[in-house]
Amino acid sequence: MGLVNHTVVTHFILLGIPNADGLQTILFITFLAFYLCTLLGNLLIFSAILADPRLHTPMYFFLCNLSMMDIGFSSISTPKMLSNLWFQSRVISLGGCMSQVFFYHFLGSTECLLYTLMAYDRYVAICHPLRYRLIMNWRVCAFLAAGTWITSSFHATILTSLTFTLPYCGSNVVDYFFCDIFPVVKLACADTYVIETMTLTNTGVVPMTCFHLILASYIRIIFSVLKMNSSKGRRKAASTCASHLTVVMLFFGQCALIYTQPHLSKVLVTAVQIFGNVVTPMLNPVIYTLRNKEVKAALRKLRGGQIDVRQLQE
Repeated sequence: MGLVNHTVVTHFILLGIPNADGLQTILFITFLAFYLCTLLGNLLIFSAILADPRLHTPMYFFLCNLSMMDIGFSSISTPKMLSNLWFQSRVISLGGCMSQVFFYHFLGSTECLLYTLMAYDRYVAICHPLRYRLIMNWRVCAFLAAGTWITSSFHATILTSLTFTLPYCGSNVVDYFFCDIFPVVKLACADTYVIETMTLTNTGVVPMTCFHLILASYIRIIFSVLKMNSSKGRRKAASTCASHLTVVMLFFGQCALIYTQPHLSKVLVTAVQIFGNVVTPMLNPVIYTLRNKEVKAALRKLRGGQIDVRQLQE
């Protein structure tokens, strides 16, 4: 009898976004527009990089990974949230809830590790330019990228398994707009200390480790840039790092607000979470194309436009 599955809950009910009464239509249109822009923007960047041989470099290889990750990340909660807003469809199956928990932590961890790899790539390119192709060869890049996805899958599998091996035999109403560990384990009919402690530890250690590695990379980059004699070289180095720094600040700013400020109001936490789940995946392709002449040229080439080679050389 000790091996019997005590989970009698077969589905959960998502209460959705708090204080959204009367705003469902406006929120639905807004989030749908963000979601479609996310899909289109990231697919365009992915296609442009694949189609342009000049962009077959480690930096754009990691950017392709980020684009695919953004598409997946925005698809974890947005379709269900849109269904909730338009059709008032609040029921999610146990399997669907497990999938949301798994992919949220899987892709969140992957994003964190990808940003770290991209910072390391910029560090090698700027601080060791003569050895860049030797250090960041395709075998190394593929190994590093695969490592981020595999490591994150183990991380998410452990957290998801611990969450759903708990017995759920009471209320099945999740007071949130998607299934995450803390809103779900509140419904468990058992002691949740272990899973809550492991979740806080994992969601704290992984981002903090990645943040310090990124910080160390950029400290070295800054020193190298300051030593450059050419103002053109400094501008080019700063330009290649600006986009990455912007998305890093967006990602870690959100993490800091959610996980280091436990006394934030539920409405504010939900707003920050929605921004990270819906808006940030749309902003990433915009940020990477606004000041990136190579990506803009590849997009023009993709739609059949002419490329000004002189602009790319500036």
